[in-house]
Order: sequence, then structure tokens, then C-alpha cells
Amino acid sequence: MTGVAEPRLSEGGTTRVTAAPHPRARLPYPLVLALLGALVLVAATAGIAAGSVRISPGQVWGILLHQVHPALADPVWSPVRETIVMDVRLPRVLLCAAVGAGLSVCGMVLQAVVRNPLADPMLLGVSSGAMVGAVLLVVFPVAWFGLFSLPLAAFGGALLALVLVYFLARSGGRMTTVRLVLAGVATAEVLTAVASYLVITSDDPRAAESALRWMLGGLAGTTWTLLWIPAAVVLAGTAALLGLSRPLNLLLAGEEAAAALGLDVHRFRAALFVLVALMIGAIVAVSGSIGFVGLIMPHAVRLLVGADHRRALPAAALLGAGFLIVADLAARTLISPEEIPVGILTALVGGPFFLFLMRRRAAR
Repeated sequence: MTGVAEPRLSEGGTTRVTAAPHPRARLPYPLVLALLGALVLVAATAGIAAGSVRISPGQVWGILLHQVHPALADPVWSPVRETIVMDVRLPRVLLCAAVGAGLSVCGMVLQAVVRNPLADPMLLGVSSGAMVGAVLLVVFPVAWFGLFSLPLAAFGGALLALVLVYFLARSGGRMTTVRLVLAGVATAEVLTAVASYLVITSDDPRAAESALRWMLGGLAGTTWTLLWIPAAVVLAGTAALLGLSRPLNLLLAGEEAAAALGLDVHRFRAALFVLVALMIGAIVAVSGSIGFVGLIMPHAVRLLVGADHRRALPAAALLGAGFLIVADLAARTLISPEEIPVGILTALVGGPFFLFLMRRRAAR
């Protein structure tokens, strides 16, 4: 997309917006979506097939087609293998896709809302806030809202953290990259310390072990019951954000330009904060704190399709889904039969990428 403004760093660390250079030749947008969709299907097939009991990709698709309609595939597999595919691995792969898509979309939106290319749910303390809310409910179980109790607790923590970081980073009506990153990192560290304190002082060893899962980030033990709430929230949230693509694009040009074109910037930003916090809360409630997905994927997507959110958001959802499925597959198989928390792997990949972006932006 030509003429789309993009944030850059000026001298002194302040963020300014300049016109994007003429883009390099890119693949046609439908082809990019088709390739990303194929990536998700290939990654999902590998994620379902791999494990202590290896199942061939052909048999995986045979089982799935047989579930759709018995006439589509002859049941030449054992009932045990069908149970492994349908009740153990398929829910986990689908949850990976939902979590990866949600984190990528939220990262892209946060980068537009705060006009900072280094914004990420984890770096801004959003994931840590959601984690504290989830750990509080695990250590002090209060199920006032049934299945929704944990997602709502995580949502409340995520929203409070995001609002706190925003006001800490904004001074005199301006927000710099350095101040935003420092406020986010400091808030995340404090909230992580609070969650750690709650874990080590818990009198229930099982509750402490369950809380530790959220702190490391992992998708082990996924069931169909755990899947539907985050999947529904991510799907509905992504659809809502697609409908807000035009005002998101306006924010890239700056608050003054967006306001001149009729956008109520402060009200719009507040609404997006609530929506992003709701999505992150639903994600962290089932997956824990998985960092850097929301930082890496938006940058990769902009290289593929440009900065227009109408095109970038669907691509970010697909790329994030495929990426996290692959990361979870690696977490399950690298030191099999042991399992690495997937949050550790994403941090190992995302940390160097974040440092690279910091140096690149500083050089500009």
C-alpha cells in the first residue's frame, strides 16, 4: 500500500510519523493469504501427527474426514489413535492457533494505538497483569462466574496493567519509545514478582503448581472445554478490529491528523484498550504468559502485505497461528518425553529480535 504513514524514531527518542517509502514488489494479497493458510494446515497436520504415538499425516486427515462424515474415509485405524487425535492433539493444536492469532492481532493493534513499533502485550505488562489476575483466582479460588471466572480475572488484570503503563509512559501529552518500554518492563517485572509471591506463599501445592503453568506459558492438558472461550473471544475480537481498520489506519498518521478527520482519539483508544485487554485475558487464562509473538508477527506481516490494517490483520492472525503451532510442536519434541514450556521458546526467539529492532530504530 502506498502513502501509508509509519512510525519512526527521531532524535531524542520521540516518535514521529513519516510517509512510508514506495514499497518493494510484493506477492498478490490473495496469494499471501493462501500461502499463510497452507502454512497453518501443514503446521496443524504436523502438530497432530507428532508425539509419543506417531500417526501418519494421511491417517490424521482420514480420522478428521471420518468425523465430518463417515463416508469420507474408511476407519482403518484403531479407536485409541482416533481418541489421541480427536481428544488430545486436535484441541491443543486449535488452541495454539487461537492463542497465536490473538497475540499477533493484539500486538499489531497495540503498535498502532500507542504509535510505537516496539509495543507488545508482554513488553507493555498486559500479559503480566492478566497473569496476576489468573494466579489470584487459582490461589484464592472464587468461582462466582463459573467457567468465565478465570478469563474475567485475567481480563481485569490485563486492563489495569495496560492503563497503568499508558499513563506512566505519557507525560505532558507526549509518549516516547524509551518511556513506554521502560514503563512496560517495570510494570511487568513488578506484576511478575507479585505473581511469584502469591505462588510461593500458597498453602495448596496443587494450586501453586497450576499457577506456575501460567507464569511459564504452556498448552499442556488442553481439552475441548478449555478451547471454546478463548477461541470465541479471539474470533469475535479479530472481527471487531477488522471493522475498525480505517480508524486504526488514521492513528498511524498521528493523533492530530486523526482528530482532524473526525476520529475521537481518546475514546477510540480507550475502547481498544478494553478490547485488547479482553482478548489477552481470555488467552492468558488458558495459555499463560507467552511473550514476543505480538512483537515479531506484525513486523513480518507488514513486510508481506504493508501497513493497511484491512490487509494486515487477517495475515497477522494466520501467521501467528502457524508460528505458535510450530513453536508448540518444537516444545513437545525437542527433549521428548519431557516438554519445554512454549513461552521459553518464544522468548528465546523474540528476545534477540527485540534487541535487533531496538538497534535498528536507534540507528535511524
